[in-house]
Amino acid sequence: MQGNPLAFAVTAVIVLAVVLVGFLAGRSKEARSSVEEWSVGGRKLGSLFVWFLVGADVYTAYTFLGLTSSAYSGGSTAFFATPYVVLAYPLAYFFLPRLWRVAKEHGYMTLADYVGGRFDSKLLSFLVAITGVLMLIPYIDLQLSGILDTLQVAAAGIVNVKLIVVVSFLLVALYTFFSGLKAPTYTAIIKDILVWVVMLFLVISLPIIHFGGWGQMVQAIADQHPKLLVLPTSGPKGIWWFSTAALISAMALFMWPHTATGTFSSKSAEILKRNAIVLPLYNIVLMLVTFLGLLAFMVVPHGTNARLAFLTLIHDSYGGFAQGLAYATIALASLVPCSIMAIGASNLFANNVYRDLIRPDADQRRLTLVTRSMVFVVIGLALVFGLAFPTALVSLQLMGVSGIVQTFPAVVLSLYVRNLPKEAVTGGLLAGLPTVFYLYASHNAHGVYEGFWGLLVNLVVILVLTPLFIGRARQRTNAVMEFLFGGRRRAQSAEQHIA
Repeated sequence: MQGNPLAFAVTAVIVLAVVLVGFLAGRSKEARSSVEEWSVGGRKLGSLFVWFLVGADVYTAYTFLGLTSSAYSGGSTAFFATPYVVLAYPLAYFFLPRLWRVAKEHGYMTLADYVGGRFDSKLLSFLVAITGVLMLIPYIDLQLSGILDTLQVAAAGIVNVKLIVVVSFLLVALYTFFSGLKAPTYTAIIKDILVWVVMLFLVISLPIIHFGGWGQMVQAIADQHPKLLVLPTSGPKGIWWFSTAALISAMALFMWPHTATGTFSSKSAEILKRNAIVLPLYNIVLMLVTFLGLLAFMVVPHGTNARLAFLTLIHDSYGGFAQGLAYATIALASLVPCSIMAIGASNLFANNVYRDLIRPDADQRRLTLVTRSMVFVVIGLALVFGLAFPTALVSLQLMGVSGIVQTFPAVVLSLYVRNLPKEAVTGGLLAGLPTVFYLYASHNAHGVYEGFWGLLVNLVVILVLTPLFIGRARQRTNAVMEFLFGGRRRAQSAEQHIA
């Protein structure tokens, strides 16, 4: 396949313009004045900025290329992302505002900060931080994979694709180092506007171009390949896999370090509630774009690399300018989330490894510099790993979802269960993670999403260990526990006294 010079030029101009916006976003020194300003924007973002920032967190290149490739190769199982998003935001509506209030009160910038403060445990904080960093690196790699695939179609035969990918990610690292969260916040606005405009254009026009309309397209799929529209009742990816993948992905969504970054950047808890209500609108694009993977199965030559099926469909359907707009949208859906993910990973390392374990006496200036500098380490590792093992990225990201959800009890249960022993939570996390790794290595999950088994083991261990340590948990108290549960206990005592 030969790239289109006009398409590549349009892609390059749009991406470079957005990168420039990222640099301009940090022209004020305030963006680099402290870890809080650099990593969570000083907790000053309003509803619209949080909408775009969290949307940029969630709707990445993998969302579009990964789901269309899954639909192209596996049919209806790719639609697990639709119920997953439907489930994720109602969960977020209830626990994110509570989590935000604790973080605001105590100055927390990562989930590991919160867990360490809630349980008075540097060990548990470290485990949550390391889990977040290790699970996030493959996710950043997937963003690299997205832009690599895009350029393989857009720039084939025009430029050295790998060189352009390396330059793109280095530019992202530079503007993230320079501007902090302000860079992806402002660039996410451009990226998400393009997502809505361009993806809806593709969703409307592609079925018309190839079938005459949506009705004719769905009818053709039903007539020629009806199994693509039906969930398997058995097999490695049947109904049980579909259901458990949706549930675990929903529970995992706000356990990711980068989505926590978006959460803690909000100006108020009410903003998070409002966004939890309106963010599911993105599901419109998500569901319809997944259908385009089935369309690609119908019209793209069989034998095409599934990862390139959607991009090949764009290449074969439009002229250079429209191609360029689509490629630029997908490229930005790689680069903008990469910036937020790098901030999330850097935050975890600097705050919960460097500050807590290596240099507890580090002042704010040094900690800010370390946090910012870790961006280059995180993106550099992702680049090296992604270019060396490109075929392993999707499976590693799926393992990442299964791994990151193991922190759910430490974060979410601890917001509501006062007498939750840190020993039980630590044991559950240490049991759940090896379970996930074993199941992925053995390919023996019995048609259920691996993260479900891991979380089940995690919760069982917590239930078994809790009676053994409940006495200690009842005696333990600190400022975070007082903030979460003290008011309720005081109110109960007052009521008993009056009675």
